[in-house]
Amino acid sequence: MNIKKVCIIGGTGFVGHHLISKLANAGIACRIPARRPHRYRNLEVQQGCELTTLGKFDIESLKSHFSGCDAVINLLGILNESQSCSFEEIHVEAPRKIMEAALQSGVKRLLHMSALNADEADGASNYLKSKGKGENLMLSPNTGSLKVTTFRPSVIFGDNDSFINRFSQLLMIPGPLPLACADAKFSPVYVGDVTAAFLQALTDASTFGKSYELCGPRTLTLREIVEYVAQIKGLHKSVIGLGDAMSRLQAKILGVMPGKPFTMDNYNSLQQPSVCTHNGLQQLGIKATDMDAIVPQMLS
Repeated sequence: MNIKKVCIIGGTGFVGHHLISKLANAGIACRIPARRPHRYRNLEVQQGCELTTLGKFDIESLKSHFSGCDAVINLLGILNESQSCSFEEIHVEAPRKIMEAALQSGVKRLLHMSALNADEADGASNYLKSKGKGENLMLSPNTGSLKVTTFRPSVIFGDNDSFINRFSQLLMIPGPLPLACADAKFSPVYVGDVTAAFLQALTDASTFGKSYELCGPRTLTLREIVEYVAQIKGLHKSVIGLGDAMSRLQAKILGVMPGKPFTMDNYNSLQQPSVCTHNGLQQLGIKATDMDAIVPQMLS
């Protein structure tokens, strides 16, 4: 399959910035619809990158953005709901519209970002249930000539992420750090490996109709990750793991604060280890990057 131009929905986010660079280096042009494209003019330094204004998020509007593109990539996702955005709207209805617009536009290839543990029926949280519902929709037999591949990463780290950098900032607050769900397990995956998986699958017919879990080479608890960040920053910080009752209380309190830094739905997601059963990076011939190769330089 020959791919010359890709439309990326959600391309202005963390993964999108890294993916655009990866595609540009491979000689693939990108169209990035955005509600406020003037905020992301820096993306246009990438060769072949075109920013367009996204108005109504409906099938007809999406078709205009997909015109002339060989593939569509959906990176849309939210960790928490708000008055303006629900899980159903972003994780289910948006993929439905994207898929239908791609079909009507004659696009032949679609890559979709899901999440590890996404499960429409038995997801541990509303986030994971909605992600599973959207993924099932993408992999349904109704896609016809549209060839779909989905990806299910563990937590993603890399330059400008909202995971390692968030804890790096929290560790600067004086006093001990109270940590909810300290024993929650992750296999953090490097954003460069995630984008490499997207690029590899884009033209690989053997990936059609498949879903790939994406994990790094190490499994760590949340406490171990936070202590690792503290060590790199040279901080002697006491990390206090909260018990289940206190973790729930923290989620209830922070879940009503501006920005919702931690919610009961986040708490529910963390009850299931974010660890791969079968690491798709190996299946795609990509060597997983260890945190030691990236995080120290990232935080320096």
